[in-house]
Amino acid sequence: MAAPFSRFRFATAAAFCFAGGVLFASGMDWTKISWAQSTSGNRPAVSARGPMGPEGLSSFADIAERVTPGVVAVNTTRSVRPRQNQLRGRAPQGMEDFLEQFGGPQPRQQRGEGSGFIMSADGYIVTNNHVVADADQVSITLSDGRTFRAKVVGTDSTTDVAVVKIDAKGLPTLNIGNDEATRIGEWVLAVGNPLGLDFTVTAGIISAKGRGQEINLPNAGNFTISDFIQTDAAINPGNSGGPLINMRGEVIGLNSAIASQTGFYSGYGFAIPITLVKNVTDALITDGRVRLPVMGVSVTRIDPEDAGINGLSRVAGVKVAGFNPADGGPAKAAGIEVGDVIITVDGKPVERVSSLQRIVRSRRVGDRIPVEVMRFGSKKRFEVRLVEAENTARLAVNTASPDAAANPSAGKLGIAVEPLPADIAARLRTNGRGVRVSEVTDDGPAREKLAAGSDVVLAILYPTPRRDVRSVSDLQAAVAGLKDGDYVSLLVQSLDPRLGQRVVNIRVGG
Repeated sequence: MAAPFSRFRFATAAAFCFAGGVLFASGMDWTKISWAQSTSGNRPAVSARGPMGPEGLSSFADIAERVTPGVVAVNTTRSVRPRQNQLRGRAPQGMEDFLEQFGGPQPRQQRGEGSGFIMSADGYIVTNNHVVADADQVSITLSDGRTFRAKVVGTDSTTDVAVVKIDAKGLPTLNIGNDEATRIGEWVLAVGNPLGLDFTVTAGIISAKGRGQEINLPNAGNFTISDFIQTDAAINPGNSGGPLINMRGEVIGLNSAIASQTGFYSGYGFAIPITLVKNVTDALITDGRVRLPVMGVSVTRIDPEDAGINGLSRVAGVKVAGFNPADGGPAKAAGIEVGDVIITVDGKPVERVSSLQRIVRSRRVGDRIPVEVMRFGSKKRFEVRLVEAENTARLAVNTASPDAAANPSAGKLGIAVEPLPADIAARLRTNGRGVRVSEVTDDGPAREKLAAGSDVVLAILYPTPRRDVRSVSDLQAAVAGLKDGDYVSLLVQSLDPRLGQRVVNIRVGG
């Protein structure tokens, strides 16, 4: 009886040693993905199931199997001509001028990769603008391995949406969902071709909706969208243009950007809402271009002081900071003024900038829409006729180097101001208006509201009546009668071209 017992103890000890070895290797980070190379042979069936979904889709595996055939890989080539000075230093000494006689640096081919999904059985495919922009050649690879040369039907840089077409019939398509009905916390899948790994599926949840200005996208312009779905499903380079899928197997977003300091996944990605994508793709297929409807306003998000000065119980709405073009536009013609807080458009609540964009972009150029604003406690209603963005000029702001002088103080605001130097006034075209903020106290009510050296106060919007600020004494007189708890609203011009003109509401004693 002793021998079997010894064998049992030996087997038990071996098992513990094996388990301990695995834990040790894991703790030492020896079990990296580099060990997970593919092997031949059949894989065992996986018994664990993912979250239950409606309409018979019981797991992530069911959804992935259903949607992957409708996802494509997008490969591009671009001709990039090196700059002339790149040749120098690479050629043998003394040969640069001789070689440049033969045409200088020759163009090289730059390759790019992205994703897309099939939107019609006859070969229309949606992807990102930044995937195919300026490409000399676009090719599409289907999940079954077939490859096609693609034609770019149209692109829209403001939404980062593009449509390409391949010559094929009977293609599998994806169902389009409703991103407006999705809720934060719902499960989603991202499907695409990240880092050259074709048709990869990752899972996560909807982390937020209506993301935009905080993302700080590169090359963003006045009309760039700020209405993204945020997800923690892993999105990496190559995922761009792929679909974001809900638990019904429907597309609710077009993966477009990642939040990362390295260019690779670090926690969050962003997708363009499919309702917006659908509007853009329909226009691109029908007209070859997008007519972008706008109200002709520059807006910013509001803060508690903005809400307080306008008698709002919630910090919700967008603040009118200026007009496009600066001397007119449909919103200004309708009666809207700088400093107004837009609370509803077309009967729908406006919570933030992305809300306004979504509502306006769902309408057509030429439509007349009702707009409700709060103007320092009074609700006003206007009707604004939407115009096409291409006909709306952008605000231009020049920069100037600030001087470091501190002059008389508008003490109740916690700032010091100085006369505006003539050269800066000429550059900003202030028409005699403006004093420059030269100092902002760390514990005053204007902290984090105004920037010393780079902000110019142009006008006082509230307390009424509205009046221009043409001197330091103008501003001092305007705030002299304010007491703790009162509000003041200032029209401010920044010397930073990224900020431009804005409305700053300050609570005295705040």
